[in-house]
Amino acid sequence: MRPEKIEMMREITERLQDADSTFLLNYGGLTVTEMYTLRQAIRPAGGRAMVAKNSMVGRAATELGWEDLSAFLTGPTAIVTGKGDPSELAKALVDFIKTTKKAAVKGGCLDGKVLQAADVDALSTLPSREVMLSMVVGTVAAPLTQLVGVFNQKLLSLLYVLKAVEEKKSQAA
Repeated sequence: MRPEKIEMMREITERLQDADSTFLLNYGGLTVTEMYTLRQAIRPAGGRAMVAKNSMVGRAATELGWEDLSAFLTGPTAIVTGKGDPSELAKALVDFIKTTKKAAVKGGCLDGKVLQAADVDALSTLPSREVMLSMVVGTVAAPLTQLVGVFNQKLLSLLYVLKAVEEKKSQAA
């Protein structure tokens, strides 16, 4: 293999290895300006896009021990890799695709497991990690809040009984 190809292969493998999530995009029909817009759209979500040869992407995925991506490696393919919350990157990617109507998600890979295009769409509808964590905290806190309310009611009931006894004794005296 020529040194240029070895360097490209190393860069692709490194990007895939460092990524928390990877999405494969059919970028056919996108202009250079639209590819720039794609890169700008995914950057806030921790995403990076790169165009690569399908054979190199397949070889890099195999080296990393990922499931077989060969079904997605046909035609022009761009790799979108991201660090951080995969749902945020999927949202940015799906929003860009809906806006341009030229590109399409072929699939992806999350923790070495293959995602179909429908899985990526479903991932894009999930709330962000922070929202999900707050939902979990709310779910855990709700029973505790109810328990505090029950204890508070019992204490107030005891207080009312003591107050009534006090008033009764003061009337008797």
